Amino acid sequence: MRIRSGFLNHPSSRMLTRIKSVYLYLQHNGPSTTTQLADEFGLTDRTMQRDLSVLEYNGLVFSPNRGKWTTTERKVKIS
Repeated sequence: MRIRSGFLNHPSSRMLTRIKSVYLYLQHNGPSTTTQLADEFGLTDRTMQRDLSVLEYNGLVFSPNRGKWTTTERKVKIS
């Protein structure tokens, strides 16, 4: 997964790993709410929202129903 440079100032590898995990979780388990994802990953809703914002900015997830997230059809090379 490639994150557009400039969106984050010096993202930590831990954060990028977490964001990748969130994407893979949504891809495997289907639509989930921000709260469900936060609970699954042991994060606050606000932290999860920031992670989802990175994925949304990169065109990898969207929220067709307010607060329920799913992956897009965009092709992603996972490394």
